[in-house]
Amino acid sequence: MSKPAGQPEGRVARLTRLMPAGPSTAARTPFVLLVVVLLGGGLITLLLLNSALNEGSFELSELKKRTTELTDEQQALQHDVDASFEPDALARRARELGMVPGGSPAFLDPDGKVRGVPSKAAPAPLAPPPSTPAPTPTPSGTVAGTPAPTPSGTPAAQPSTSPGR
Repeated sequence: MSKPAGQPEGRVARLTRLMPAGPSTAARTPFVLLVVVLLGGGLITLLLLNSALNEGSFELSELKKRTTELTDEQQALQHDVDASFEPDALARRARELGMVPGGSPAFLDPDGKVRGVPSKAAPAPLAPPPSTPAPTPTPSGTVAGTPAPTPSGTPAAQPSTSPGR
C-alpha cells in the first residue's frame, strides 16, 4: 500500500494533524486582553494600597507627635501640682491666707486630765493681722482654742508630767 505524496509519515504526521491549518490570531486576542486587564488591575490595586498605607503612616506620625505633646503637657502639669504641695509652698500659701503656726498643744488623757499648757498662736511678724472668726464649738461641746475644763468644771493648766510630750 502506498501513501499519497506530500503527506508526512509517522510521528510528524500525527503532530501536524493536531495543529490548526491556518494562523489563528482570534484565539489569542481574548487571552492577551485578559492578561493586560489583570496586570493593569493589579497595578492599580497596588497603587491604591500604597496610597492608603502612606496616608495611614502620615496619620500615625501625627498621632505620635500629638501624644508626645500631650505627655509633655501632662508632665508639666504634674510638676506644677507636685510643686504646690511642697512644704515651703504650703507654708507660703498659709501665710497668704492669714494662717499662723499654732502654739503649744495640750493633750487629754483618757481619764480627763490635761497634759501640757496650751497657748494661743502668735500672729506672724510681717503678716497682716488675721481676722478672728467666731469660736467654733468642737464635738465635745468645748470652744476651740480654749482649754478643756476638768471634771470639776474649771479650766486646768497643768504642766506635762511625762517627758517628750
